[in-house]
Amino acid sequence: MDILKKTRASEKMPEQKKEFFPKEGMLETTVAENKTEEFEEEDNQLPPAEQVHEIHNVLFRWSGTEHERYDVRPLTYLIAALVLSIIVVYALISDNPIMAITFILIGVAGYLYLNQEPRVVDFYVTSEGVIIDKELYEFDQIKSFWIFYEPPHSKILSLRMKKTLLPYIRIPVHDQDPVKIRQILLQFLPEKKQEYSLSDTLEKIIHM
Repeated sequence: MDILKKTRASEKMPEQKKEFFPKEGMLETTVAENKTEEFEEEDNQLPPAEQVHEIHNVLFRWSGTEHERYDVRPLTYLIAALVLSIIVVYALISDNPIMAITFILIGVAGYLYLNQEPRVVDFYVTSEGVIIDKELYEFDQIKSFWIFYEPPHSKILSLRMKKTLLPYIRIPVHDQDPVKIRQILLQFLPEKKQEYSLSDTLEKIIHM
């Protein structure tokens, strides 16, 4: 059982809660007691305020790739190419060139996306919301959150949004402490368990 599961389990047993929260991992329980994190080292300097929505009261910050690097095996490419070829041939036989062109473009776009080097961006949890690079997602736009933490495969902070067209935002946690991130977010958002979507399942299959 990983540390995040232990933390969630400990909240159901108040008398054992201290066993799973070392003192150095404890966070202040009120927003007023949280102070903007000071980054003294050059690598941890915050960008100018005008570049990131005038950041106030940064509670947690980390940097990393915007998504995990996809390591797709040759067999996956072969299967995908075979499926797309069958669809394109069917479209041509059915005298539907638009369908054929569409799936060819889907295949090219998918290949380019999987082989694209992910950008390194900054992630912030502030008293106003969550910032990804330069985009602020305010807490009143978010329904709830959940952390998929099954190292080394799944280390994702998932925000369930109120927008229908953008139901979820997935943020890689990388090597950060999920317990600390969770404790901060609980001050602003409810924690509701989420299940892997079809796209998440397909992604896990691709990585196998």
